[in-house]
Amino acid sequence: MADIQTAELNEMPLLSKWESVAHRCEELTLQLTDPSVLSQPALLHKLNKERTEIEGLARLFAEYQALLRQLAETAQLLKDPSLEAELQRLAADEARSLQERRREMEEQAKELLVPKDPRDEKNTFVEIRAGTGGEEAALFAGDLFRMYLKYAERKKLRVEVVEASETGIGGYKEVVMLMEGKGAYGHFKHESGVHRVQRVPATEASGRIHTSTVTVAVMPEVDEVDVQIDPKDLRIDTFCSSGAGGQSVNTTYSAVRITHIPTGVVVTCQDERSQLKNRNKAMRTLRARIVEAERAKQEAEIAQSRKSQVGTGERSEKIRTYNFPQNRVTDHRIGLTLHRLEQVLAGDLDEIVEGLKADRAKAAALGA
Repeated sequence: MADIQTAELNEMPLLSKWESVAHRCEELTLQLTDPSVLSQPALLHKLNKERTEIEGLARLFAEYQALLRQLAETAQLLKDPSLEAELQRLAADEARSLQERRREMEEQAKELLVPKDPRDEKNTFVEIRAGTGGEEAALFAGDLFRMYLKYAERKKLRVEVVEASETGIGGYKEVVMLMEGKGAYGHFKHESGVHRVQRVPATEASGRIHTSTVTVAVMPEVDEVDVQIDPKDLRIDTFCSSGAGGQSVNTTYSAVRITHIPTGVVVTCQDERSQLKNRNKAMRTLRARIVEAERAKQEAEIAQSRKSQVGTGERSEKIRTYNFPQNRVTDHRIGLTLHRLEQVLAGDLDEIVEGLKADRAKAAALGA
């Protein structure tokens, strides 16, 4: 690979890594032809996986080098005083086109160079719980539940309901879902937080707008190897499943409640008619909750330490507001407001999610 040093590359914060990534791809290509590597399947798989992840960037860098050479040649051409006026015009048009393509490639590289969250591809648990607002909060929890089901369908994710506590007329005190498929956690991870709804409840005779809240927690599924749970630390209870209003769903003890004694984490699953299936689902949820609780504890300690050092205030609890009278959805983290509430609740979350991803990428580029 020709080693082109340019002032432009050195001036761009993230793109300074671009060339080293391209060189690393070349190194990996050579290593993958080394007999000593070929004789080690585990190492071969690891190196091949690394190369697959960066070969797109390396290819883009080669195209970028070629484009810089074209720009240099065009610049030289424009400096030629003997060049005819028509050719001068064509060369100037070509230079503008190349500069535009260059900016596009640099933006593309910046996005690709942002470190990936290794958890993005994992399956994920989404937990929705009614907050303040009583029955209205439970109704909105149902709205969010259905919104996420539709969004998951758009992303071709498989959804399993692990636990649900209905209140009737479409409301839920709590819903726990497992989303399975490519990029599940990456699609949902920005949904964690307090969601606020402002609307006139159906039961409100005076037409007064009520404000209610629903909390959403998103946790990537963890493998058994990621968290070791001693069976002696578990208390497992079985009971008959029940539906809304206490009606019996079945008369066998298929529902499972697992308590992790050291942490006090409790998981219930009664979605399946098989006790074994409910137990397996509950264990998957339990592992994710234990890991998430530990991560949250560490982040809280870091946040408290930062607060004591710099004296920053608390962040606002709400991450998003759904205002029905104004047909408005506002994500407070990025200041994005959309006046198409109905479409958002129908699962059209792409503009919000992509905006949040872009904001995180920008923060990463600035070293946040």
